[in-house]
Amino acid sequence: MDLQKQDLQPTPSAATAARPADLRASDADRDRVADILREALAEGRLTADEHAERVEGVLAAKTVGELDVFIQDLPAAHARRETATTYAVAPNRPTVGAVPADPDENVVAVFSTAVRKGRWRAGRRIHAYAIFGSVEIDLSEALFEYQQVVVKAVSVFGSIEVRVPENVSLRGTGGGVLGNFEVHTLDASDPGAPVVYVDGWAVLGNIEGRPRRGKLVADILDRVQHKVDRSLRKHLDR
Repeated sequence: MDLQKQDLQPTPSAATAARPADLRASDADRDRVADILREALAEGRLTADEHAERVEGVLAAKTVGELDVFIQDLPAAHARRETATTYAVAPNRPTVGAVPADPDENVVAVFSTAVRKGRWRAGRRIHAYAIFGSVEIDLSEALFEYQQVVVKAVSVFGSIEVRVPENVSLRGTGGGVLGNFEVHTLDASDPGAPVVYVDGWAVLGNIEGRPRRGKLVADILDRVQHKVDRSLRKHLDR
């Protein structure tokens, strides 16, 4: 009888497992909710006072559940829940041999500002240097022809910002010497989505990588297949 009763008792792991709403909120979680509130304000769903009150609550929230309270009456929050899927974990480092050692493009700012944004083709390796200057690399509208993209960033008394679409994977490796190196880890739901690796060092400077909310990149597999089909057609036409 004792064994039967014991089997009916919940296991310690099941009894103590935390619900998703009880998990401690991260800065990325707060940024996500703040972006939804900002969009709601722009759309007229919230007044300025309501927006300010909710943002104040977001900054003070401790758990994911407390954050959800501030957006539960907004369509954007429900849309995210409906499209939520399991996420594929991207590798922390690029595949050996997939990314060349030499850069496809250099973005340099010395006592100046350099910006790369809009509709542009992202190579496999991009080098960014900010020496007493600022560099912005915005991949939110870029054309990804490769699944793995490395951004090598070096900031000396400067600032480098890397922005990516929110449906790609993002990884960061680096650090700061009296500076700041911050990359918000992101996992895409599609295992074939691009993976952007931000590697670098900030010496008395700042390097930051994060998704740009609301920006999405089309499925890279479709682009690759289109490129292959085009190459085959050219070959057959010869």
